Amino acid sequence: MERLLKIVSVNISKEKGTIKTPCEKIELTLNGIVSDAHSGDWHRQVSLLSTESIGSFSLISGREYLPGEFAENITLSGMKLNECRPGDIIEGGTVVLLVTQIGKKCHGGGCAVFRESGACVMPKDGIFCKVLSAGELKKGDTLIYRPKVFRIGVITLSTRASQGVYPDRSGPKIISLLEEYSKESKREIETDYRLIPDNRELLTKLIEELIQNSYDFIFTTGGTGVGPSDFTPDIIKPMLDIEIPGIMEHIRVKYGATMPAALLSRGVAGVKGSTAIFTLPGSLNAVNEYMTEIMPLMEHLFFMRTGLDTH
Repeated sequence: MERLLKIVSVNISKEKGTIKTPCEKIELTLNGIVSDAHSGDWHRQVSLLSTESIGSFSLISGREYLPGEFAENITLSGMKLNECRPGDIIEGGTVVLLVTQIGKKCHGGGCAVFRESGACVMPKDGIFCKVLSAGELKKGDTLIYRPKVFRIGVITLSTRASQGVYPDRSGPKIISLLEEYSKESKREIETDYRLIPDNRELLTKLIEELIQNSYDFIFTTGGTGVGPSDFTPDIIKPMLDIEIPGIMEHIRVKYGATMPAALLSRGVAGVKGSTAIFTLPGSLNAVNEYMTEIMPLMEHLFFMRTGLDTH
């Protein structure tokens, strides 16, 4: 959910590990904040902390804190920033910031606040960003927090289901599992469900459309076996920039150990541009098995494809 944030103070310091000093305005370039020690070609160019988090820490420590004392570049109000996730956007005016990290390892004795109180709020509640679009920010400016929403295409290939002979259960099952993933991971998702007949041209056109529209993930179900109408992997594999064979090999070996028929699936996984694509078998059991193994990898796969350094 989008939120409005208000800048309470903008702060810079010449050295790392020191308190930052409030200033009239900050100039942001693609290399970070001009004249700030943390600028550079890396993922932690700009640090942010909310007054909500500072207030909570003040109650624990027994004293008030001024903007910049936790070495944050931007002090703002409107939400606790540890609710953000890497990949989210914070923007205002011409400035666009990409959230790259939530919290950090505590400097311990190297941190001015820690030396005084024995604790610090930044490791848990602070966030770090990379500048995507340059500009200036100052006290009183309004920012908009826009959470990253995973856009996910779900395609079922089944001629008989598309003709209404029987209902499609596999596609809706993928969506149901993704909704559970969304609740557990606190990552917002949008799903686009398509039911199409076993048709090579339709599948090719639809995959190209979803990729062109920058979908983050595409899941297909059906057509991964060795039957006359099983061609999904043959369509998808040549489209990939990079194949990720380990995921599907792991699933086949794991479930094939007790159900040998699982070894006949030819499902593939890989990426095209920034879109990750997975081809699943058409049975409900297989959908459960494959999604159980794939969903824990989705977040890290997104980070890798977008160049987010979350280590």
